[in-house]
Amino acid sequence: MIRRIAHIGIATPFLDRAVETYRRLGLEVEAVEVRVPDGVRVAILRVGDSAIELLEPLDETSPVHRFLAGRGPGIHHLALEVDDLESTLEQLAAEGVELVDRHGRQGAGGHRIAFIHPRSQGGVLVELCQPAPAGAAASAESPEPPQTCPAPGKRGSRP
Repeated sequence: MIRRIAHIGIATPFLDRAVETYRRLGLEVEAVEVRVPDGVRVAILRVGDSAIELLEPLDETSPVHRFLAGRGPGIHHLALEVDDLESTLEQLAAEGVELVDRHGRQGAGGHRIAFIHPRSQGGVLVELCQPAPAGAAASAESPEPPQTCPAPGKRGSRP
């Protein structure tokens, strides 16, 4: 079911400033993607076989903007890579887990993503992601999609 920690999402009001703080640690930006449907600009910084996903809201309607207004900058979610997103969601739903997304949807880099509600995970927003197939189309800002799930995007209806 779970293969690895894909990434940790960190909400920030100023993406460029946040990127600089991680560059001081020796990390470099692998990709930047604007996810208009999700209301975020995302920067991916690879850390071994995982990543840090920095999330900046595009406007006040973004769920990341609401997160920042209520909690301030910091860890937003934990993303776990799965082999088969749809079967994982079916299994979790059958076990009574509260899902934000009952079916997978496209995230950054062409990955399939879905969220588990924090009420079912001890207060932690958990993202499940399935890697994009080899050769999947990517956005204009990230021309080559990674073959693992470093940075799936968010969506406006998420808590």
